Amino acid sequence: MQKNTQGLLTDYTYTQNRELSWLRFNQRVLEEAADETVPPLERLKFIAIFTSNLDEFFMVRVGSLLDLAAVSPNSVDSKSGMNPCQQLKAIYDTVPRLVETKGQLYRRVSALLEIEGIRDLTYKDLTAEEKAFAADYFHSSVLPILSPQIVGLHHPSPHLVNKALYVAALLRNKSGKKSLGFIPVPLSLPSLVLLPESRGRFLRIETILRQWAPTLFGKYKVEETCLICATRNADLSFDIDKFEDNEEDFRLRMTKLLKKRAKQSIVRLEVNQKPSQAMADLLTGLFPVENGQVCYDPTPLTMGYVYDLEKALGENLRKSLTYPPYTPRWPEDLIPNRSMIDQIRRKDRLLFFPYDSVDPFLRLLSEASERPDVASIKITIYRLASASKIARILCRAAENGKEVVVLMELRARFDEANNIAWSKMLEEAGCKVIYGIENFKCHSKLCLITLQDKEGTHYITQVGTGNYNEKTSALYTDLSVMTASPVIGADGAAFFRNMLTDNLEGEYKALLVAPNSLKDQLCQRIDGQIAKGKEGYICIKANSVTEREVIDKLREASQAGVEVEMIIRGICCLRPEVLLKTENIHITSIVGRYLEHARIYTFGRGKEAEYFIASADLMTRNLQRRVEIACPVWDEEIKEQLRYILDTQLRDTAKASFLQASGAYLRKEPGKLPPLDSQMEFMQTSLHRPEPIPISQERGSLLKGLLDWLKKPRAS
Repeated sequence: MQKNTQGLLTDYTYTQNRELSWLRFNQRVLEEAADETVPPLERLKFIAIFTSNLDEFFMVRVGSLLDLAAVSPNSVDSKSGMNPCQQLKAIYDTVPRLVETKGQLYRRVSALLEIEGIRDLTYKDLTAEEKAFAADYFHSSVLPILSPQIVGLHHPSPHLVNKALYVAALLRNKSGKKSLGFIPVPLSLPSLVLLPESRGRFLRIETILRQWAPTLFGKYKVEETCLICATRNADLSFDIDKFEDNEEDFRLRMTKLLKKRAKQSIVRLEVNQKPSQAMADLLTGLFPVENGQVCYDPTPLTMGYVYDLEKALGENLRKSLTYPPYTPRWPEDLIPNRSMIDQIRRKDRLLFFPYDSVDPFLRLLSEASERPDVASIKITIYRLASASKIARILCRAAENGKEVVVLMELRARFDEANNIAWSKMLEEAGCKVIYGIENFKCHSKLCLITLQDKEGTHYITQVGTGNYNEKTSALYTDLSVMTASPVIGADGAAFFRNMLTDNLEGEYKALLVAPNSLKDQLCQRIDGQIAKGKEGYICIKANSVTEREVIDKLREASQAGVEVEMIIRGICCLRPEVLLKTENIHITSIVGRYLEHARIYTFGRGKEAEYFIASADLMTRNLQRRVEIACPVWDEEIKEQLRYILDTQLRDTAKASFLQASGAYLRKEPGKLPPLDSQMEFMQTSLHRPEPIPISQERGSLLKGLLDWLKKPRAS
């Protein structure tokens, strides 16, 4: 045990640092590139995902730690006892090993693709005809838009744009003096050029530019070149999320710090090869980075080209190198030509993305936008697709005279511009757009449809674990419950009233809402299982676990003999199976074709079990500094469906890893049985039972269909 900043003893024997846990998660992403059951081009995409994940980690988390080190160097992480500088050192020590593994896998996957005729070429690999083609392409398409720059007395050092590529050149003038030159790789150019008459031979644009760099600096001789890429602190404004493990209020100090900072600092400088000592000295002298912040990576420094390559390949070749296409299904227990509202009134419904189609929810919204008895549609939005059908339906509803209230979160990181654009369009269509509560991001996923007729007011409420984004609903696993429960509907109505009046302390009968009550309610339910001792059971599926109070409560449950099973995809600061502390806690992580994103909280077994789906992970930011919702599931059939999801993932031996007491992960062993891939099973097995159509309705719909067909005009 160690003393924290308040002088209290903190036990770190069953917890681990958040940042190092995240790096282990990204390592599991990278390991998918080593899985021989994954198609070769998909394996290359996992390397690209690993790379973009690591970029964002440096931009946000490492940038935050550097800020924290500047304003509060003695602050201590509540899960490891490490101060900011110690965490940064651990990160910079760990990343080179991951980059080395990335290089090994990149070479292995590239060799597999080369067998199929797909090859990332250098100039020495080109035929005479291909060299002529490349020269023509450079002079006609590249050279006219280049802006090479020399660093000198009259040429200030360039500002390296975050994650942009540059060709750096070591120059020598006639007197022998050495200096640096830079050529920004133009963003307007395609990332690669597919060579003519080839199956998949290509040149990356930076390869072309580097080849011709010696011709671009006039009287200077180019002695060597390399590619560089700077990663900058991406927190452009104060965000309390970065300091979630600290109890101090850093707002004032951070605001002052940010006002003084003219440019966001460089947190990592990537170089594609070890330069000469002369060039290295000039680079590190020009840009304020320490040795540990310089990363040498011989693989492509930016990997967006992988997705352009996939599009450029012929259809047949692309199909042979990627996952078989999967079309989300319409749930069998929903009848396509029947009113969605009427079907939900009869029984609660569950959608399981991406295995189920998002179309039933779109159909529900569309029906609500047209029905005369619908008075209003209210919805929370965190991220939207760039071509959002949901937003367009909301606009149509407002144009049809419905009251449409949209709680739009403008602070969704890296989606700010998209959300601002959609908020303007929604307002122009007549929607009432509000922007949440100051200092609290609204991350909840709630849609409330209010109907009014002669019998009174009725609600259809949809609660989800993922964003209202049709694009990510085909890539992320998420859950969506649609219910006509008057209790949940009344809570939904109260929630929107509270949001409109900046009231975070509202009370709800069924919904668990952060930041006011969600954490306390979860801890109370854990206490309920602790009271049962060895008869107690908890199962939690989430993306991340960092909240110290929840971690400690789960440790109490383990010590009381409660069986705790957890499916945690990413960060997990709780270390399981530590003797006498967390020995009854077992944690699995699944990384596969789809991003595991659903959250399910289960307390108890059998008919007494309580089930919730939620927008919140068990993170300090979600439970204390965001507006989140966990919704109870009361329908027995949906409970069975959720139990099936959890049981299937707990049995996964193809894509699952066990978290060890040490903090390391081990792949599950399939044993004597064939490996079980839970995502593959969900693609092949539906959760839903078909709902029979009553005979009278079936005959009526058939008769109506026949009459409609007879009325259609016929060609003579």
